[in-house]
Amino acid sequence: MSTHTHQTAPTQYVEASGIRFAYRRFGRPQGVPLVFNMHFTGTMDHWDPAITDGLARDREVILFDNAGIASSSGEVPTTIEGMAANAAAFIKALGLTQVDVLGFSLGGLVAQALTQAEPQLVRKLVLVGTGPRSGEGMATLTPEAQEIFGATYEQPDHLWLKVFFTDSQASQDAGRAFLQRFRQRTQDRDTEVNDKVAPAQIEALSKWGAPRDNPYDYLRSITQPTLVLNGSTDVIIYTINSYLLHQHLPNAQLILYPDGNHGAQYQYPQRFVQHVGSFLAE
Repeated sequence: MSTHTHQTAPTQYVEASGIRFAYRRFGRPQGVPLVFNMHFTGTMDHWDPAITDGLARDREVILFDNAGIASSSGEVPTTIEGMAANAAAFIKALGLTQVDVLGFSLGGLVAQALTQAEPQLVRKLVLVGTGPRSGEGMATLTPEAQEIFGATYEQPDHLWLKVFFTDSQASQDAGRAFLQRFRQRTQDRDTEVNDKVAPAQIEALSKWGAPRDNPYDYLRSITQPTLVLNGSTDVIIYTINSYLLHQHLPNAQLILYPDGNHGAQYQYPQRFVQHVGSFLAE
């Protein structure tokens, strides 16, 4: 068992496809590692330690910055498929031949494209707060997302209270607890993303979400066991998109958390760890 945790795992680097990828790995080094793919403008330090450490009790967890993000070099691709190709190059550079993949929001799109392009590399798939190509309200940022990301906040981290949590008192209380957890790491912390990241990621999101004929047919090719999770009222990637994934993926199960917005897993971290851990152990 690794003695490192989310707070203490050192940042390491590996070269692949001309990119110097920053990553951290910790947990129980046996079985199939779980690779996390991050949301819009997020870094390794935006993950919730209650989740990463919780899942690391039974498996190895790998966090990384994809190309152009924070401590990694390179440029952010303007397509999801480009991001997925970089993720695959990173995984292979670690010498891994099979992984489980967790993708949150934008990371869930990357996880789908990665699994479709490299099916032999992915054993199981966890899709959190995400959606399919041409999903409902996915051609642009939703009106709610545009309002949230366009607002100003007394403290910058309060943005995440609106992005991830509902306006209920219970959800906001859970959000404040999350903010305390995700700021606990102070040594060797990732830098924030630069100003080139958001425009490139928005372009990639728009291409993924653009209307097309028979948009969900590609999901039939993703036959890996898949767990789809979301909040009951996600306003960033509408919850209906989790239903669409569940309906069109051939081997998927769906869990929705009550009074949950885009970051429902951070509102219910223990429940999330239990659900994901059980799914991966099956």
